[in-house]
Amino acid sequence: MQMQVTEIEQEVRNFLTEKFLFGSSEPLDDDTPLLGNVIDSQGVIELIVFVQERFGITVEDEEVIDNFASLKSTVSFIEGKLLGK
Repeated sequence: MQMQVTEIEQEVRNFLTEKFLFGSSEPLDDDTPLLGNVIDSQGVIELIVFVQERFGITVEDEEVIDNFASLKSTVSFIEGKLLGK
């Protein structure tokens, strides 16, 4: 079953909100830089583990910097990986 981009976005947004923003209803903008604003370096690792386990994809070390910069880039990366399977 193919996941819709909105489903991917909602799952990643929920994870970030619950894990790092402590359920804050403050909107997480699609282009807000994640590192330093929402998550720290440990948070990046937690996000990558979540993405790999939830979506069944592999994230290579060299893919992290560009693809986990914002919610928008993370969702786009996951979508591309899922389409490439």
